[in-house]
Amino acid sequence: MQVSQLGFFALMLAAGVGIPIMAALNSGLGQKLGNPLAAVFVLCVVATIAVTILLVATGIPSLGAVSAPSPAQLSAGGLFIFYIASITYAAPKIGLGNAVFFVLLGQLVCAAVIDHFSLLGAANSPITGKRMVGLALMAVGVYLAKSEVLPAHG
Repeated sequence: MQVSQLGFFALMLAAGVGIPIMAALNSGLGQKLGNPLAAVFVLCVVATIAVTILLVATGIPSLGAVSAPSPAQLSAGGLFIFYIASITYAAPKIGLGNAVFFVLLGQLVCAAVIDHFSLLGAANSPITGKRMVGLALMAVGVYLAKSEVLPAHG
């Protein structure tokens, strides 16, 4: 395994750690504001400010170097909002663990299909028998790890 791969794995592990923290914080903000969409709006404003700072710090690409994004590429913004709004709304009702676990299950299945068919520019990684067993074991693990008791306030 190359050192650069370890760095990417560590980066993705850190991102994975951040997702439930973000979900818990934004769900709490949604409850405090009395509207999960208001919390999504606040998150998006903060994210816009943060990414603007990062772009300025790392260099904004010249307009000549940027080609027009496709509608499919732009739809990622809608998927971002869908995810943030969904988990902000659902986590207080079904529990953060359940919400994140079902998101994880959806990610596993969708990522395997995208890789298998090389969709959306992904590198080809066929779903082999070994990979299917691994995905099934992960799905069972997600099911076993989900909370059995739903929160009382839901």
